[in-house]
Amino acid sequence: MTEFELKLEIPPARLASVEAALRRGMTRTQRLRARYFDTADRALAAQGVVLRLRKEGRHWVQTAKAPGSRPLERLEHNVVLGSQTAPLPDLSRHDGTPVGERLRQALQHQPDAASPDLTLVYQTDMVRLTRIVRARGALVELALDQGHITAGDRTLPVRELELELKQGQAAGAVALATTWCLRHGLWLSSVSKSLKGQRLALGQDFGAAVGAETPRFPRPASGREVAAAVVATCLNQVLANASDVAAGCSAEEHIHQLRVGLRRLRTALQQLEALAGGWGDQGDAWKASLARVFRALGQHRDRDYLLGKLQGQIEAAGGPPLDWQETLGALPSAAESVRSPAFQQALLGLIGFVHAVPDEGKSAPDDTSATSPKKFLRKRLAKLHKQVLAQGRQFTALPEAEQHALRKRLKRLRYLAEFAQPLFARRKAAAYLAALKPLQDALGIYHDEVAALLVWQGLSGHDPRALFGAGWLSARREVHVQACQQACDLLARQARPFWD
Repeated sequence: MTEFELKLEIPPARLASVEAALRRGMTRTQRLRARYFDTADRALAAQGVVLRLRKEGRHWVQTAKAPGSRPLERLEHNVVLGSQTAPLPDLSRHDGTPVGERLRQALQHQPDAASPDLTLVYQTDMVRLTRIVRARGALVELALDQGHITAGDRTLPVRELELELKQGQAAGAVALATTWCLRHGLWLSSVSKSLKGQRLALGQDFGAAVGAETPRFPRPASGREVAAAVVATCLNQVLANASDVAAGCSAEEHIHQLRVGLRRLRTALQQLEALAGGWGDQGDAWKASLARVFRALGQHRDRDYLLGKLQGQIEAAGGPPLDWQETLGALPSAAESVRSPAFQQALLGLIGFVHAVPDEGKSAPDDTSATSPKKFLRKRLAKLHKQVLAQGRQFTALPEAEQHALRKRLKRLRYLAEFAQPLFARRKAAAYLAALKPLQDALGIYHDEVAALLVWQGLSGHDPRALFGAGWLSARREVHVQACQQACDLLARQARPFWD
């Protein structure tokens, strides 16, 4: 069985209003006490697999879950065990199911071998208030969970609203989740109770930052399927990091990886729109919302770069320390930016696109989705490649704004090449991507120091100590320009299009 579920976090001040709204229909209350098991080396958690025994009323149910192929989709298999007293987990209960196979793969366990030792890692105790709602022809279960997770002597409170699709299309659950987010200030999270429990057991508030992944396409794949697979991989990175940032994580790497995910997602929306058959009426709103959050998070990244790296380099070169507190204003809250209703609406809308079932036999208005994805991507890649080489040949003569435009175009080329890589010869694609890296690095350093120079020049107007940094950065500018030109020339010699 495949499960599609959306989990919304509830701020404490809105819990009463969420519960009151849920009780406006026919509801059911149930206490759920669960025990989660894994090996001593956490082999299941490493593969995203969950093995749970949960008491539902008077009956125990063993459940195994594993990641599905799309965001917020999971494989699931349940076995009702009856009213026994706290049974032990048994892997064989899931034999013959897709999730059972994933369970054994994670444990590297053969069916005829002795079961590996499993230990209790954490427990949950929830009071669940449920209600079935019909939305856009779909049946969706709304479940308000209140309770706590326990791991050893650590306890974590839980307040969340789950929307599980019981019947129909995912669009119904997405529309319903959007309504609850807008009305009650909720936000989407991909951090399940099981993941919270794993972190609690390890004494971690947040998980590691999540990087980009390569899309996987069905064979053969239509244009829409390719676009959906690319958007899905971008969403996986965005959702994982955004969930932690929304929960209060301010780690530099999480914000960096969230920005990378957003940049990749924005590239996909720009470059693959025709291949997808369009993004619908909300496409422009999605793009605008993603851009706003990207810019807000960029201020955090710039602040970290200026104070955490560049100021240290200037001081190491003999420059004086500076007092930045009065100069730099307050940063926008990263958590509030991610929780914003427009951003949440964009994420939910894109999840809806990924999970949508296209009308059978119906193509996009301009029939682009019926075009070979390889043919479409060849044209896009060739165009971007040609533009990058043309600008690169005259880099030193370009105005500063066009030099920065080259950097953004190069990133679009890199991401589009990564998206297309599975459709072409992987070795050639990997070689091409490796050839892009020297120029990307050189442009990144150059652009960062150009932006920093403006900051130091502005600060020197009322703090003479900043003149040293402004002069130091100015002296480095020409060196970086020449390094970028050399990297452009190297790219022209070494980059061999893999799509020909």
